Amino acid sequence: MLAGMEAVRTPITPFLVQLPHRKSFSPDAAYYTGPRAGLKFLPQAPDFAAEVRSEGDYGPGAEREMAKKRTDYLAAGTKVVWDVDLESEDVVRVYRASSPETPTIYRRGELAEAEPAVPGWKMPVDELFE
Repeated sequence: MLAGMEAVRTPITPFLVQLPHRKSFSPDAAYYTGPRAGLKFLPQAPDFAAEVRSEGDYGPGAEREMAKKRTDYLAAGTKVVWDVDLESEDVVRVYRASSPETPTIYRRGELAEAEPAVPGWKMPVDELFE
């Protein structure tokens, strides 16, 4: 899904975290540089996680859940979280641990990035629609 990334994981390999109300994450896509674990759960949060919205991810309740999940990712050590919304003009919202309340927004025709989690990597937003 995220072209050009070498270390992409799918929900097949979840990430273990130590939060009071959450023990693992299974993002739609991720970049991970931590210790390897073979076919087991990876032992810590990814550096970068992407969550792609589906039908049930809209409306006030869903927005609260998405915000809570982003907060959990960042609390667990994820540096950058993408909220990907193919139904919105603001296709990719990039949330960083350094400024979690101020997302960078990318639209069609732009190059989205995941700094500082994936240094130098960029992806054309239009590729999300292919």
